[in-house]
Formats: sequence, C-alpha cells, structure tokens
Amino acid sequence: MTEILLQRASLALTMDDHSRELTGCDIRLRDGVIAEIGTGLSSDGDVIDAAGCLVTPGLVNTHHHLYQTLTRAVPGGQDALLFGWLKTLYPIWARFGPEEMFISAQVGLAELALSGCTMSSDHLYLYPNGARLDDTIAAAGEVGLRFHPTRGAMSIGESAGGLPPDSLVEGEAAILDDMTRVVDAFHDGAEGAMVRVGLAPCSPFSVSRELMRDTALLARDKGVMLHTHLAENDEDIAYSLEKFGCRPGQYAEDLGWTGDDVWHAHCVKLDGEEIDLFARTRTGVAHCPCSNCRLGSGIAPIRTMRDAGVKVGLGVDGSASNDSGNLMLEARQALLLQRVARGADAMSAREALRIATRGGAEVLGRTDCGQIAPGKRADLAVWDMSGVEAAGSWDMAALLLAGPARVRDLFVEGRPVVRGGDLVSFDLAAALRRQNDLARRLMA
Repeated sequence: MTEILLQRASLALTMDDHSRELTGCDIRLRDGVIAEIGTGLSSDGDVIDAAGCLVTPGLVNTHHHLYQTLTRAVPGGQDALLFGWLKTLYPIWARFGPEEMFISAQVGLAELALSGCTMSSDHLYLYPNGARLDDTIAAAGEVGLRFHPTRGAMSIGESAGGLPPDSLVEGEAAILDDMTRVVDAFHDGAEGAMVRVGLAPCSPFSVSRELMRDTALLARDKGVMLHTHLAENDEDIAYSLEKFGCRPGQYAEDLGWTGDDVWHAHCVKLDGEEIDLFARTRTGVAHCPCSNCRLGSGIAPIRTMRDAGVKVGLGVDGSASNDSGNLMLEARQALLLQRVARGADAMSAREALRIATRGGAEVLGRTDCGQIAPGKRADLAVWDMSGVEAAGSWDMAALLLAGPARVRDLFVEGRPVVRGGDLVSFDLAAALRRQNDLARRLMA
C-alpha cells in the first residue's frame, strides 16, 4: 500500500457533482485513488503540508501535437494562416524520426505537467522515417502522465489535391492495419487506465471520405474514441463546401463522426445547427484558444456551446501554433476570449477551471478522473498561493486571473510527478539538451 496525505490545504476546488469548495482540508491518496477527504487526518506515509495552497483536480489537455515542440517559432510560419502555416512546416516535419518523436513528446508532456496537467491526449498524424505511435507512448511512460495518444493519419497528398506533401501520406490499408495494431497493443479500457488509444485521421482535407468512414467503423468495433480537426477557420469551411457540398458538421454526421465517443478539435466556425447537433449527440469539443489566436482562426463560440450542453475541454494544440504548452494559461485565455466576444460576465474563473479539469475528463470519456472525490483517481495539482503572483488576492479566482501558472506539486495515480516546482519523474535537463541538439540539426 502506498499512501500520501495532503494536510491543511487552504482550499480544495473539488469539481464534484456539488461543486464543493473545502477549506482547511486533508486529502488522503492511497493506491492510486482518493481514499478520504477530511480534517485532522494522520498517516504513516508521506505527509505533505499544503497550508497556503489551493488544490485542484489535475488539468486535462484534450488536443496536442507533441512532436511540434521541436518547431516553435519557425520563420515563415509565424505570421501565416492555417494552410500556409502547414505548408511551411510539413517539409521540416518530414525529416523527423523516432528519436524526434520521443524527445519532443517528453519535453511537451513535461511542460504540461509543470502547468498542472495530469492527463493529455496527443494527435500524431504523420510517421516519417520509421516513427510510430509507440515512441510517444514510451515518452509518456517516463514522464508519468495519464496519456490518450491517437493514431492519426494523412492519405491524400499534393498530387491528389490534398495539402500535405506526398512524402508524408500513407496508404489507407496500411493506416487501418496500424490503427488495429496500436489499439491491440496499448489500449486499456479499464478504470484508472494510464493509456487509452484513440483513432484520429488528421482532417477532412487530408484523408478520404472512405478512410473517415472506415476509421469510425473500426473504432466502434474496438471500443475506442475518435478524434479529428473540424471547422477550424474560414478556409476549412470553404474547403468543405467546395469539396463535399456541405458544412463540416453535416460531413461529420454523414460519416459516423458524431456521438459520445467522438471529440473534435477547434470547432471555431460551428454554426447554430452544428452546435445543436453536437449537443444532441453528446459530441465533444477541444477548445484551443491560444492556437486559434496565433493562427488568426477566430473565437470559438464556447459560451453558446456550453449553454446548449456541448461537452467542452481545453487543448494547448501543437507547440508550432501556440507556441506554449501551459494549460493554466490556456484556461485564462479561454475566459478572456469569451469576455471579449460576449461581455465581462460571459465566463467566470470557476467555470473556466471546471472546463480545464472535469470538462476535459468528460470529453475524453474519463468519469474516473477530473474531480476531487473519494474513489476517483488521485490526479491532483497543488498550487502555492503565497508567492508574488497571488499576493493580495481575495478569492480563489486569483489562480486564473493572476497566477501562479506553474504548479508546486503534481500527483498522477497517487504518484509524484512534480514536487516543489520541479519534475521528479525523469531527467528533464538531459531531455532539454537533446531537444535543442535535435532542433539545431533540423535548422541545419
């Protein structure tokens, strides 16, 4: 039996069914779950003083491209819209291999962990030079985060009217075979699973209608979730209308891409009918506010989605289009954008934090995560509110409105990943040295 006791937390935001906020509480973590919440608890295990700290469920990242941590702030792509940005980056990504995928995933997940994230998805849709989804899964195992990797794909290259270069696309039969392989090898559908695999063709403009449909059939047969990009910007909508004769929401519905087992990234340009469709079918959305700003895509109608009952989580998106991977800053940006679009009362700090925690868990189908309650997984973030960022604050909203944006302690499945503001699960300094070596090699 392994046990950790957090004592005297100044405040715990539980995100439970009653949205309780507990002051001066103790939280016992035992064998991967939250065993007890109370006051005056004692333990023979590891006791951690949380006085002056705010405790939240671990944040959940519902959309990322971890390999992109090797291509931040690339000249030529810094000021481009989505399609031009992709054309700049594709030739660079084509030079990646297994080591680039592994190291970039390590660094990207470490960055997320330091921002309070305990569970992350990843959308890997290109596999150059022998790279495999296995590379990122191995990296997540070293960092210690709960991981939802998705086996993405691109099958329509430039010569066939698609956006990616032909060197980065795969045959559709081979794609489906490898999707089957990775699900059989790595997916764990049990409660408390550390790895769950999803299937994720990149986008409607990089794969065929047939692959979208076949992937949906395979996912339902295997009992795994589906993910793709949808309705990201005006170019995306124009492409759908020209090539498919319908809007993205209709295209998704026609091919089996709606339902409780589906979540779409971005959805900046969904209209009212599409939002109603997503609410009715329980289809999830990964909202990526910083990336949407960086690429000039627009402001996603998250207030309208939430009011309609759509499941919404947050995503940092790839580090070539954000270019940060800090999920707490993403939550702050989500709040600010809704206020810019709809007024100062459009979203509260508490709602934004709920989207960043339990909202993301619900999008990923994780009823066992995302809240501080007995029996739920022991994924917790401890925020030190005694520093300069939160000095003079009157309310817990300071965590989002002021800071800190870096976690003091982080626990995943009851195991420490960050302690005292530093990663303890693996050698981050060595990974950063190698990351920068690989980036310099790519530049050359």
